[in-house]
Amino acid sequence: MKVRVDTTICSGQARCAAAAPAVYSLDDEGYNSSDELDVTDAQLAGASRGALACPEGAITLLDDDGAVVTEDRLRRLAGVER
Repeated sequence: MKVRVDTTICSGQARCAAAAPAVYSLDDEGYNSSDELDVTDAQLAGASRGALACPEGAITLLDDDGAVVTEDRLRRLAGVER
């Protein structure tokens, strides 16, 4: 899977990095700098938690076919119940 970050709407709240510091990196100003990051199977839960934590919805996970991972699937991958 791949992480895509819409840097035009990221507001630098760093919730993604707080939820998954091993996956998400921040630049010197506190904005997510993890755009176009390939994530391993071991990183999927963290990547999903970080995407769900983003209040702006700036983080999207794409499956291997390039399709956007749905919120329900993100929740399953993250081990989070609604």
